[in-house]
Amino acid sequence: VQLVESGGGLVQTGGSLRLSCTVSGRTFTSVAVGWFRQAPGKEREFVAAINWSGTTTLYADFVKGRFTISKDKAKITLALQMNSLKPEDTAVYYCAARDELMAGTRPNNYDYWGQGTQVTVSS
Repeated sequence: VQLVESGGGLVQTGGSLRLSCTVSGRTFTSVAVGWFRQAPGKEREFVAAINWSGTTTLYADFVKGRFTISKDKAKITLALQMNSLKPEDTAVYYCAARDELMAGTRPNNYDYWGQGTQVTVSS
């Protein structure tokens, strides 16, 4: 299974970015997927996750109301729409998948990881 993120970049405070994650070798039909991020010198932290059917979503408190996680109808692409970005959102963002139907919020809940995409929010 390979996960490949895209869509990162540089944006000003208050701006928006949309991250995408495509999967090869497997579909999302029987796995839960999520987004994590890691800033320099900090531990990897949970951002958002969605269960296998796309009916249940989880968000970290610091992104509620600003970020939206979604899966496409074919369930092979995961997206993270990020609005009202803040400098503290600057980090490498990782897509992750787990061989479970329900989403998790800890990095060790996940079995597969992408290589990450850099998001930088300037003040």
